[in-house]
Amino acid sequence: MSGKIRWGLLAAGTIARAFARGLAQSQTGMLLAVGSRTHEKAAAFAAGFGAPRVYGTYDELLADKDVQAVYISTPHPQHMEWAIRAALAGKHLLVEKPIGINRHQARAMIDAAAANRVFLMEAYMYRCHPQTARLVELLSEKAIGEVRVIQATFSFQAAFNPASRLWSNTLAGGGILDVGGYTTSIARLIAGAAVGQPFADPLAVTGAGRLHPLTGVDEWAVGTLRFASGSVAQLATGVSVSQENVVRIFGSEGHILLPTPYVSAREGPVPGRIVVQRNGEQTPRVIDIPTALTSFAHEADAVGQAIAAGRQQAAAPAMSWADTLGNLRTQDQWRAAIGLLYESEKKEGASV
Repeated sequence: MSGKIRWGLLAAGTIARAFARGLAQSQTGMLLAVGSRTHEKAAAFAAGFGAPRVYGTYDELLADKDVQAVYISTPHPQHMEWAIRAALAGKHLLVEKPIGINRHQARAMIDAAAANRVFLMEAYMYRCHPQTARLVELLSEKAIGEVRVIQATFSFQAAFNPASRLWSNTLAGGGILDVGGYTTSIARLIAGAAVGQPFADPLAVTGAGRLHPLTGVDEWAVGTLRFASGSVAQLATGVSVSQENVVRIFGSEGHILLPTPYVSAREGPVPGRIVVQRNGEQTPRVIDIPTALTSFAHEADAVGQAIAAGRQQAAAPAMSWADTLGNLRTQDQWRAAIGLLYESEKKEGASV
């Protein structure tokens, strides 16, 4: 059998297809098995990607001793159950973002990974793209001086469907958990890089937003983060309003624009571009970051390299366990600021 990491996909939806395409481009991994809720769905998926093994239940996939790593892309509320089961089965883990619907769930998954000595990473694929590494370098070099204001947006407009994962309370829908985590994670990354750290957690989180009158999930929301360095971040997200999905960083000596900050196309490579405008200079410095791979391929290799090195966590700027916990804590606080507590959290007596 190949010396590459042998992957199993736990769920066979749209995002799993994107990961499978990326995995096919990776240097470290190969797709061995697909598990879905029905054998027919798993078989159709596997046929499209040449996976030799097909399972009609998730338990069967986890019972396959040849599967070394599992990519979990079930609906958000199911991540914790299957990540813990996979850890108990000795599988390395890549769990689609958000890894859980709150920090409490993330902590449970991390504890399971630690106890069972397996790798675990939350799948913010843009963190593995070379554009992100280059951004960290620029901030570390003080390319725009001291970072003062960060503006990060990720928002889109989707038709209302109370049964869909975007709008369902049961499926932990809404903007903050779907794409707001990107804005939270990149703001924390930038604030950390500016002071020589892999990330920084905010001292205070405030926000405002609109909750849908029928399902109670956030249609759109803004958040403000305040960091110990004195920098602040303005976040914007939504599932029912299109916005300009860019990141801007303003410093004491200039500003940076990321036109495609999350480089997350599901098909085809997305080259990076960073625009640096120094105060007093008429022409901005445009830094192009070429790549022949999708962010999902870079992500698969970040995981594969860590596993091959015997590490349970990926190297920064990919998401570490502490980074994941800080990100979900911030998302919890953002949701609390707009009054969003999911019904499942209320039943469990959880507090965000």
